[in-house]
Amino acid sequence: MDKPKSKSKIKEKLTFKYRFVVLNEDTFEERFSFRLNRLSAFVFGSLFSIFLIVITTALIAFTPLKEYIPGYSSSKLKKDAATLNYKVDSLSQLLNYNNLFIENFQQVLKGEIAPDDFNKDSLIQVLSIDEVDLAPSELDSSFRAEIEREERFNVFEAATKRTDVIFTSPVKGRVTDRYNPKEKHFAVDIALDKDTPVKSIADGTVIFKGFTADTGYVIIIEHVNGIISVYKHNSTILKNQGDLVKAGEAVAIAGSTGELSTATHLHFELWEGGYTVNPENYIDFE
Repeated sequence: MDKPKSKSKIKEKLTFKYRFVVLNEDTFEERFSFRLNRLSAFVFGSLFSIFLIVITTALIAFTPLKEYIPGYSSSKLKKDAATLNYKVDSLSQLLNYNNLFIENFQQVLKGEIAPDDFNKDSLIQVLSIDEVDLAPSELDSSFRAEIEREERFNVFEAATKRTDVIFTSPVKGRVTDRYNPKEKHFAVDIALDKDTPVKSIADGTVIFKGFTADTGYVIIIEHVNGIISVYKHNSTILKNQGDLVKAGEAVAIAGSTGELSTATHLHFELWEGGYTVNPENYIDFE
């Protein structure tokens, strides 16, 4: 019989009503009052605590305040990490080119590559590889002959028949000298006005920026699928080696620098898979 009495006392304590009154201290005038019991006070306190927890969680999860809490990464840190990732990728590509250059240069120093005359106004000359043996080996010659018999077209023709690559024109102007492999002119020359912006033909990475006595200021950009575009005789280079560029973005200012230039123009080369291709098969310059 004691247990029911104990439960009754607990219930009575929880449901016993109290009156909360606010009085004016000077006049003892009643401002407001309300009734409550311990149970309602407990319920109200619990709901208020849950509300505070939800509001605090929302502020941390969906506002910049979370950046001030240890363990959360800031938006600036994420942006810097993404930028560093792009730079590491660019540096990795640049390191591969440098390793290839050093390997070829070592072969030249050891005499493993016989000297041969090569057009000074070419991509290989820009990269300072002066002595390159371009004569095909016996195995390479037989392989080429077999491909020509089976496919009925050579490497240059295959490259120029691609239809899955679209480029924007680096400049608009009059073509003064066209692509002519027989005369070792592996490019097109476009006459331009002074200070004309030279634009990248597609998204890519700048792999070379420099100056040579023959071709003046030169910038070389690598694009997807091993495609490389070369821009020569500029008056100014606007990008640095390793920079990422977008299609249509200005990378240089047209000029007439270098001993092989006689007027303001752009000497433009397009390379694919290590071979030059006719840029006019891809791009409309006029």
